Amino acid sequence: MTGSTATTPAALSALLRRYSDLGEPLTCAPVPRGLLNHGWRLTTTRGRYFVKQYVAADTADPAVIGRQHHATRRLARLGVPAAAPLPDRTGGTVCVLGGTGYALFPWIEGRHREGTELTEAQSRRLGALLGRVHTALARVQPPAPTVVHPSADPDRTHADIGRLLGLVRAHRRAQGPHPDFDALAEHRLLERRALLRKHAHRRPPAAHGRVSGWVHGDFHPLNLLYRGDEPAAIVDWDRLGVKPRTEEAVRAAAIFFVDPDDGRLDLPKVRAYARAYRRAAGATRHEVAAAVHRVWWERLNDFWMLQWHYGRADHRSDPLFPAASALAVWWTEEYAAVREAFTR
Repeated sequence: MTGSTATTPAALSALLRRYSDLGEPLTCAPVPRGLLNHGWRLTTTRGRYFVKQYVAADTADPAVIGRQHHATRRLARLGVPAAAPLPDRTGGTVCVLGGTGYALFPWIEGRHREGTELTEAQSRRLGALLGRVHTALARVQPPAPTVVHPSADPDRTHADIGRLLGLVRAHRRAQGPHPDFDALAEHRLLERRALLRKHAHRRPPAAHGRVSGWVHGDFHPLNLLYRGDEPAAIVDWDRLGVKPRTEEAVRAAAIFFVDPDDGRLDLPKVRAYARAYRRAAGATRHEVAAAVHRVWWERLNDFWMLQWHYGRADHRSDPLFPAASALAVWWTEEYAAVREAFTR
C-alpha cells in the first residue's frame, strides 16, 4: 500500500478485517481539510472509501459516535443526503483501535462550494435543504429534551478580551511571526470591547422551550459536498445535538454568505435562503428574528479563532479571522437590514 501517511498499516488492516468484500488496500492518502477529526481517502481493489478517525475529545466517545451514525443512516433512508457509515460484518459502525474510534464511509465524489459561488436559486435550495434536515431529525431522533441555552455573558467576554490583548501584545513585543495578524487581532479586540460596552443592554435572554430541537450542529461549506449544482452529501455530524434550530439556520448563513474580503453578508442570497428555510422548517418570522439577535450577540462575544491562535498555537482558522471579525462590526452597523433579510 502506498501513500499511507496518517494511520498505521496495522490499524488500517484491523479496521478492514471487520468488513466484507472491500478488497485489498492500494492507497491511503490524508484528506487535508477539517478542524476536528482526521480522515483519509482509501482506495482498494474493490472501490474507494473514506476512513474517519475521531480524535476531538468532546466527540470521540464511541457511544456518542454510534448515536450520530444511527441518526445519519435513518436520515439517508428518508432521502436526506446525509453521509452515513458502512456497517461491518456485525452491523456495527464504530471500530475502537488503541482507544481511538474509527468509521468507514463510502467515498462521495463532490466539491465544496462557498456561498459566493451560489446563485440566489441555489441559495434558496440550500435553505430548503437545511429546513428538511431539521424536520427529518425531528422524525428520526427521540423527543428533544428541554435545554436552556444562555446568551454570552459580556463580563466574561471583557475578561477574555483583556487576557487575549495581553497575549497579542506579548507576541508583538517578542517580534514573533504573523505581525499582520497580531495587528489585526489587537485592533479587533479593542473595537469589540467598545462595541460590547455600547450594546451591553441588548444582551438577549436565554433560549429554551419549543425553539430547541435536533440540529446538525456544524452546517457550513466544508461540511457540504456538491456534485454539479446540487448538494450530494452533508458530512461531519459530530456536533449533532439539541440547540435552537433557527439559530443554526442564521449561523450557517453567516458563514455561507459572508464576503471573504470585507465581511459583509450577501443580503439578497440571505433573503432567498431564509425564506426557503422558514417554509421547509415551519419556522415563524418571530423565531427567526430572535435567532438573528442571538447569533449577532454571539458573534460580538466570540473569539474562538484568537483562542486557537494564541492559546493553542493552532493556526488552522487564521484565514477565516479577517472576514469573521469584520462581520461582527458590519452586522452591528447594518442590524436592521440583516434582520429584514432573514425575516421578510
